[in-house]
Amino acid sequence: MKKFFPIIILALVSVLIIFYRFTDIPKYLSFDEVEFTKLALSLDNKPYIPYSQLATGHSTLYFYILLSSLKTFGVNTFALRFPAAIFGILSVIFFYLILEIIFKKDKILNTYYLILTTLIFLTSHWFLNFSRFSFEATFLLFLELVSIFFLIKTVFQKERLSLIVSGLFTGLSFLSYTPGRIFFLLPVLYLFLTMKQWNNETIRRLLYFLIPFIIIITPLTSYLLTNKDTRVDQQFFLKNSEMTINEKMEGLWSNISKTALMFNVKGDVNGRHNYPNKPALNPILGILFIIGLIISIKNFNNLYNKLFLLYFLISIFPALMTYPWENPNMLRTYTVLPSVIYFIGNAIIILLTIAHKIINNKVFEYLILTTLYLILVFSCFYELRTYFKYQSVVFNQSFEIKLPLEKAIKVPLKP
Repeated sequence: MKKFFPIIILALVSVLIIFYRFTDIPKYLSFDEVEFTKLALSLDNKPYIPYSQLATGHSTLYFYILLSSLKTFGVNTFALRFPAAIFGILSVIFFYLILEIIFKKDKILNTYYLILTTLIFLTSHWFLNFSRFSFEATFLLFLELVSIFFLIKTVFQKERLSLIVSGLFTGLSFLSYTPGRIFFLLPVLYLFLTMKQWNNETIRRLLYFLIPFIIIITPLTSYLLTNKDTRVDQQFFLKNSEMTINEKMEGLWSNISKTALMFNVKGDVNGRHNYPNKPALNPILGILFIIGLIISIKNFNNLYNKLFLLYFLISIFPALMTYPWENPNMLRTYTVLPSVIYFIGNAIIILLTIAHKIINNKVFEYLILTTLYLILVFSCFYELRTYFKYQSVVFNQSFEIKLPLEKAIKVPLKP
């Protein structure tokens, strides 16, 4: 029970927060949600297809799950958003399990630290927002976290099964939301980083990962070899033959600067993604993020710092490749969240370590640490307040379809 108690607590808190006023916030539907419903329903009673041109073009894995929910609960808002909520809850649990593996040997840390860091992840208005309506991003995040969990387990246990499962979920990431197509770079690079020498054993380890990955991605890859991915063609601005090299370089720099400022200065303007212009992180988390990022870069030799720095870069890359006027974009960069919270966790560890080393008085040390924890708890409530009090008001304008879902799918809609 001691082992499972934190998981049970986090699962219960996640359910309470994510499902609180679930169909009322957001109350209405977005154009994309209605189109996603149509796409999911179009798959019913047909042979498996890996990609659909509907809703501007999507691989279909998530939409088969969406179809199952709609067939189970009926064509309504709850059924449409239920899968994203479940994957949000599961993402919280797997994020905790990842932290537990990484930090379980650190003597100054305890379960309370791991729970608190996971609650920072859960209560982020960035995370919470996409767990409460039907976009694919939360599903992708869940798949990536499962892959990472089994990947880092191999460092301690050298299990073939863990590599196979990691390869499987990396393949499923490829089949989900478009940014997941490049996620495979992370586990492949990680496996190379953990190799001590190139021999038959390391080749076998790579094959345990790559074989299930290749098998899983084959249907979609085969389709894309002979058909265009319409969504990628629309968004990949460096491919635009009508833009000059100068315009492309200016656009790329604009994307880099906007994405960098997104965390602490000016966030996504889209009311479905964010409270318009609000930074992705509140001032407390923003400062800790910068400290933790600097620490992780400075201590780059640490295996997990390398892992999350690579994950950070891979997660922001898709947004950098899209048109500048669509950035900053907190949807396309959604999977950067685990890295951001990991960096915040690193900053907290440094503060705990400093307090432990320089403060000899136990009472004073206890007061300092308690104050730090209270500040972090305050940050969690601040994020919840941002989402439920302020961002929820914006939803009335940014979710434009006022009809019930079952009626909206029967009416021709314009974006």
